[in-house]
Amino acid sequence: MHIDYILQIGEFHTNHCEDFLLIENTADHEKLVAVFDGCSSGNESVFASILFGKLLRNISKKEFHKDFITKENTQLSDKLHTISEQFFSELKKIKNLLDLDVYELLSTIVLAIVDTETAAAEILIAGDGLVTVNQKHYDFESNDKPNYLAYHLKDSFKNWYDNQTQKITVPNFKTLSLATDGIFAFKNLKNSKTLTSEEEIINFLVHEEKSMTLTSKINVLEKNFDYVPTDDIAIIKIESYTNE
Repeated sequence: MHIDYILQIGEFHTNHCEDFLLIENTADHEKLVAVFDGCSSGNESVFASILFGKLLRNISKKEFHKDFITKENTQLSDKLHTISEQFFSELKKIKNLLDLDVYELLSTIVLAIVDTETAAAEILIAGDGLVTVNQKHYDFESNDKPNYLAYHLKDSFKNWYDNQTQKITVPNFKTLSLATDGIFAFKNLKNSKTLTSEEEIINFLVHEEKSMTLTSKINVLEKNFDYVPTDDIAIIKIESYTNE
């Protein structure tokens, strides 16, 4: 299994990249991968996306240690639930500890637990973003009004999780990609007459030219076609060798 990723600030942002990404082991043959997009209209939104990543990294390390000790065979759906519950609880504690406002915790989450042996995955999307499984695209669009997890920290985890409709179960995959909505924000800022469709750009990034890295592809889009990401962008792409 090969994992490629990119995290890049957008042309329209100047101080910080408000996106973040995470790739972490949760068991011997299991990984947590996630991308986060801080809300530009929130307060210091780079903080929220990085905080979410750091919390999930710590939880993943604890899960990996627990798996090493117990060697339990946990279903991916159960692992996603367990990690989500821990994350929800830890985030609520930090919000109270630091007396944080909801607007300081606005970040989207696209989170997957992946079995690296079977190429199965369980995916949760809290907010907006893009998930591609093989050639199929799952576009979670919210018209710039994502249903942020932070809005629900006053609720119980069970109520929040049970009402999540943006979940995907993948029995096995050849390619799996997670992306923040910056993947929809490529623009030609030099020549408006030279147009490349959004679909063409996304296909090039996550499907075509598999021998090229995501970094190389974004460089090609800029140098050859004058297309750059105007919004911050985080992409994780996983290629499975088990289904070749």
